[in-house]
Amino acid sequence: QLQLVESGGGLVQPGGSLRLSCAASGFTMGDYAIGWFRQVPGKEREGVSCISTSGFSTNYADSVKGRFTISRDNAKNTVYLQMNGLKPEDTAVYYCAADPNQYYYCSAYVFTFDSWGQGTQVTVSS
Repeated sequence: QLQLVESGGGLVQPGGSLRLSCAASGFTMGDYAIGWFRQVPGKEREGVSCISTSGFSTNYADSVKGRFTISRDNAKNTVYLQMNGLKPEDTAVYYCAADPNQYYYCSAYVFTFDSWGQGTQVTVSS
């Protein structure tokens, strides 16, 4: 059974950094594009970043470009989201998700990803 588990969330001050991890079990992560998404109460889930199956392509929401970096380590069956320069508006529950269809390029659209983790809370506050 395909399972994704996020970790690495927490409380951080503005300007700080966190690294989120998305670990896979029950499948080979290298066969999937992986996306990171976030959601705050009362708002729709939004795409933050994705990395294609091949690793050839990454994509970022405008709000996080230059601050967040997505990467994958297929040997560890894990995808990371390095978040620097965090802002209070980055506060959200962050989810990772898998899509078997985005091999060369990826887009972090919620509707294209069909396997989701449970989320990890990120709070940016002084």
